Amino acid sequence: MHLLLNTLRPYAWGSRTAIAELLGREPGGGPEAELWIGAHPDSPSRVAGQHDASSERADAGLDELIARDPEAALGSSSVEAFGPRLPFLLKVLAAAHPLSLQVHPTLEQARAGFAAEEAAGVDRSAADRNYKDDNHKPEMIFALTPFEALCGFRSPADAAARFEELTALLAGHEASEVTEQVAELLRGPDEAEALRSAFARLIAGGEQVRGAVVAAAAAVADSETDDAGLRTVAALAAEYPDDPGVLVSLLLNRVSLAAGQALALGAGNVHAYLSGLGIEVMASSDNVLRGGLTPKHVDVAELLSTVTFAALPLPLLTATESPLGQELYVPPFAEFQMQRIEVPASEDGTHAEPVPVAQAGAAVVFVVSGSLTLDTPKGDLALGRGDAAFVPEVEAPALAHAGAGGVLAFAVTTGLGSGLG
Repeated sequence: MHLLLNTLRPYAWGSRTAIAELLGREPGGGPEAELWIGAHPDSPSRVAGQHDASSERADAGLDELIARDPEAALGSSSVEAFGPRLPFLLKVLAAAHPLSLQVHPTLEQARAGFAAEEAAGVDRSAADRNYKDDNHKPEMIFALTPFEALCGFRSPADAAARFEELTALLAGHEASEVTEQVAELLRGPDEAEALRSAFARLIAGGEQVRGAVVAAAAAVADSETDDAGLRTVAALAAEYPDDPGVLVSLLLNRVSLAAGQALALGAGNVHAYLSGLGIEVMASSDNVLRGGLTPKHVDVAELLSTVTFAALPLPLLTATESPLGQELYVPPFAEFQMQRIEVPASEDGTHAEPVPVAQAGAAVVFVVSGSLTLDTPKGDLALGRGDAAFVPEVEAPALAHAGAGGVLAFAVTTGLGSGLG
C-alpha cells in the first residue's frame, strides 16, 4: 500500500474554504476547486517514499509506479479491460460558482475524435482542441453537502411551458421573439427533434440570443416568480451576463441533492454543477465538450453530434449492500464503483469490527473524517483525516479498521465482476 500526496486544482469557480474545512486545515487564500486523487497524467498523485527515477523528485508519480508493474498494481482483468492504466480518477469537488454546461462523448466518439485531431496535427494544449485523449468520461457525484446541478433534458412540454412563461414576462420586448421561437420548436411532434432544434437555436443564436439572455435575466429579477428554473436564469446571468447557456438551463432538469445523494452521468447527458461539495469519480479522461456558461471554446457542430436529445429521468444512484455488508455505489460503467465506509465513534473506547474494502483490481481509499488503518496480508497503513492511499491488486484483500473516534471514508475500485468484496 502507498500513501498518496495529491494535487489541488485552483480553478476560478472553486470554493476558497470548503476543501480546507473538509480536510481540517487553513484555506490557501485562493479558489480550491478540485483535489485530484489518482494517476491521471495531467496531475498524478505522488507516492510518498517512492523515488522518481526520471527526475530529482523525492516522490514518484502514481502513474509511474503503476507503469513499473501494471499486472501487480491493477490486476490482469483490469489491464485486459482498460489497458495498463488506472481506469478511474477520484476528486473532491468544491463549487462556489457554476461550472460550464458540458457533455462527455461515448468511447467510440472519443476514439474517433481523438484520432481525427491527432491526424490533423491539432496541438493537444490548443484552446480549440475537443479531445485530449481517446477515452470516454462517465462520472458520478456524491454530495457531501447540499449540492445544486443541472442534469439532462426536461420533457419538451415542460421546457416549452417555461419559455412561454418567460415570453409573458418579456411582453413587448424584442427579446420575446427568441423565447417564443424556442417554445414553438419545443412543441414539435418529435421529442428528439424538438429538443435538438431548441438547443441549437440557443447555442448558435449569436447576438440575438445574447441580447435575449440579458433581457430575460432582468425580467425574471423584476418578477415575483417562484419557479426554480426561471430563478436559475437570473442567478446564472449574474455570473455569465450574456451567455446562451443561461437560457439553455431552462431545457434541463434542475437538481437539488441532499448530503448523501448521488448522480451517475453517462455520455451525452448535458449537465452543469452549480454549487456544493462532493466526491466525484470518473473514468480517467479529460474529454469535455462545452455548451455554455464558459468563456472557453464551444464547438457547436461537435457538441450537437455528442448530445443525447431525449428527456431523461434524474440519474440518481442509490447504494446497494454487498453480501459482506459493504455500502456500494455501482453505476452502469465498468471503470469504477465507490464504497462508502462509515463507522461511528465508539462510546466505550472499543473498536468496531473491520470493514472489508471492496476491491476488483486496484483501490484508492480517501478519509474524509476520523481515522482508519488499512490491513492487508502484506502490512498495515494508518490514515487520518484528508489522507489517501493506493492499494494495489496484489495486496488484496484489505480491511479497514476504524479508529475509536469513528471514520468516514470512500474507497474506489473498478466495477469489474459482481459480488465484489
